Amino acid sequence: MIPPREKLARDLLDFYLGAGVDALVGEEPVDRFAAADPPAPRVRATQPVSLPPDLEFKGRAVAPAVPQAPDEAAMAARAAAKNAQTLDELRAILDKFDGCALKATATQLVFADGNPKARVMFVGEAPGRDEDIEGLPFVGRSGKLLDRMLAAVRLDRTSVYIANVVPWRPPGNRTPTPQETQICLPFILRQIELVDPDILVCMGNPSAQTLLGLKDGITKTRGRWFTFDTGKREIRAMPTFHPAFLLRSPLQKRFAWRDFLAIKKALAP
Repeated sequence: MIPPREKLARDLLDFYLGAGVDALVGEEPVDRFAAADPPAPRVRATQPVSLPPDLEFKGRAVAPAVPQAPDEAAMAARAAAKNAQTLDELRAILDKFDGCALKATATQLVFADGNPKARVMFVGEAPGRDEDIEGLPFVGRSGKLLDRMLAAVRLDRTSVYIANVVPWRPPGNRTPTPQETQICLPFILRQIELVDPDILVCMGNPSAQTLLGLKDGITKTRGRWFTFDTGKREIRAMPTFHPAFLLRSPLQKRFAWRDFLAIKKALAP
């Protein structure tokens, strides 16, 4: 039986992990209640007040920027994505885009990995902790499994292109909200259009439903061919299980193997 104090400590750590706290900031704990902050000094009305740089504009105080409403952010994303003529331009636009709140909590943008001229493109849902640290999609345990799956059909990251619907990690690896997904959607659509692959592989149910507009679950749609319009032409698209799901449900790997064999056959000359 776990002692009560140890159980309490474990429950507290589980709470922090669920809230997105997954890194140690300091070596020693800090007692924030040991000493109260000193009271702020009173400022006379006639005394000049210096403002932080982000609150100064030509000598006038201005209010901090107000976050955009989801609809406005989605419209801004559509307009910004259209301006990208290359993948490098799209990445630069995403680096400057502040319409998605996930950017503020993520370590960095996770744009893509692999060969932008590849014939097959894999799209997942969102980055996880390892991806957030490395800045590349599918580099954790699920990424290693994906590498083995690719190798089994004689593919690797030099012959495929990999991205996510949402390019920033949600706190605590939670599922992106519908609003966050819709804001990021124009960017992944433009990314697919610029890569212009012959085959699009949707990794997991969220990716398949977002990109292909499917209503059924992944167990019903995986392994089936659908059509995706890149804006230039229609290409073949297939949903399959996400590697993270296969790590939790290894018995389903045999179905993913069939899907990858079908992809290999479709790539054959």
